[in-house]
Amino acid sequence: MSMDIKSTIVNQLKYIGEDISREGLLGTPTRVVASWGTLYSGYKSDISKILEVTFNEDCDEMVVLRDIEMYSTCEHHLLPFWGKAHIAYIPNNKIVGVSKLARVLECYSRRLQIQERICKQVVEALDKYLSPLGSACIIEAQHFCMTSRGVEKQKSKMVTSSLSGVFKTEASAREELLELIKM
Repeated sequence: MSMDIKSTIVNQLKYIGEDISREGLLGTPTRVVASWGTLYSGYKSDISKILEVTFNEDCDEMVVLRDIEMYSTCEHHLLPFWGKAHIAYIPNNKIVGVSKLARVLECYSRRLQIQERICKQVVEALDKYLSPLGSACIIEAQHFCMTSRGVEKQKSKMVTSSLSGVFKTEASAREELLELIKM
């Protein structure tokens, strides 16, 4: 661990009024940096590797992976936001293993982010590597920056979406998607 990183965390603890010699805080800088390995692992992920294995399949019906747990960090306040995502695509004779959809979400959500951008990035990745008839990502999340500070609305959830192809142009595809994620 870089001494600059450790001293930065020590200075943050001092800034908020903590006694950095307190037993519970002695290993905190090391633990914080270690946690970043998971929290920000998306920077080390390569979407092209995640989506490189596809299968040619005569399939043009909607594929939906719903209720995917997701965790991210707000780039504005460095506070967590979390919730669930639904990812869908309509294949154009090319499919991908279902776990890859969750991995694409994980890649983008495990960075400093805004919720709207995660949706857009997931859809753009599916469009680029699968060339589907349409892609969609819908996220419903709670933001700690809103529930614990600011307006302090604990039960509030933000819903965002990004749509491409037939999900954007055909109401019937959009309606089917919304029905499937409500199941």
